[in-house]
Amino acid sequence: MAEIGAVRRFHSKKALVAFAGIDAPPYQSGQMEARSRSISKRGSSALRRTLFLVMSVIFQRSSADEPVYQFMDKKRAEGKPYRVYMMASTNKFLRIYYATVKKHLDSLEA
Repeated sequence: MAEIGAVRRFHSKKALVAFAGIDAPPYQSGQMEARSRSISKRGSSALRRTLFLVMSVIFQRSSADEPVYQFMDKKRAEGKPYRVYMMASTNKFLRIYYATVKKHLDSLEA
């Protein structure tokens, strides 16, 4: 998580996800809008690699009541490909991480 640095420098969860480069960029052309998109890869590649390893460990070792594991298991049950549900779970993990750290930092200030 040292690659992320101070969470306060991100104005939202979406900004943190974009920093990691796992957000899906818009794909539009005139009236057509694509339904499936790949990740943008515009952020930190070291952070993406680390997060992918974290997701692998969560998948192998987490308990069934872990929210990220439940989300990952749900996507896998839906028949999503391995990398798709791993990146979706990474996105979920980052959003939970951002909210948890931000809430903790706000409680320290109060």
